[in-house]
Amino acid sequence: MTRIYVGPTALYSLGQVGELSLLDAFDGDIVIPEPVVDDVQVEPTATNLAEYREGGVDTAVDEDHIEQAEALLGEKDLGAAVTVLAGVLAHRDSADRTAVAVVSEDRTVRRMAQGLGAEVTSSFGVVVRAAIEDKYLKPTQAKRIVRRIDQHGTHLTGELRERAVGEVA
Repeated sequence: MTRIYVGPTALYSLGQVGELSLLDAFDGDIVIPEPVVDDVQVEPTATNLAEYREGGVDTAVDEDHIEQAEALLGEKDLGAAVTVLAGVLAHRDSADRTAVAVVSEDRTVRRMAQGLGAEVTSSFGVVVRAAIEDKYLKPTQAKRIVRRIDQHGTHLTGELRERAVGEVA
C-alpha cells in the first residue's frame, strides 16, 4: 500500500479553501507527521486540518530515519521537511516507485523526495487527480478549486495556472 506524506505547504493550500478531503482521492495511506501538523497554525487551515484528522490520519514519525533525513537536508531539528523525508527513506522501494509519495509545494522537499524514488505532486496535482478519479468532482468544480487555491497564496504564473486548469479538463 502506498504511503502518501503530506507537507505543510500542501496542507495550507488545500486547507485554506476547505478542500483537504481531496487527499482521499489517492489510493493509499495519507500520512501527516506530527511536526507537519504543528507547522499548520494559520486559520482556517488549522481548523480544517483538525476536522480532516478526525477521519483517522497517520501522524507517526519514522524516527529511525530522522538522522539520515537531517544529514540530507543539513538541518538539525525535527521539522516538517525532515519528517516527510524520513518517511520517504523508511518506505521507498527501488523496485516499486509507487510505494511512497509526497504532496508538497516545497521545492527542496520535492527534489529530494523525487531523487529518493518517491512520486511527487502538489496541491494542484491533488485537485487534478481528484477530478480524474472522482466522478462526483466535475472539471468545472476542479477548475474553481485551482483558482481559489491560486487566490489564497499559492500564486501560479499564468502559464502554470492554465496548465493546471487544462489538465483538469
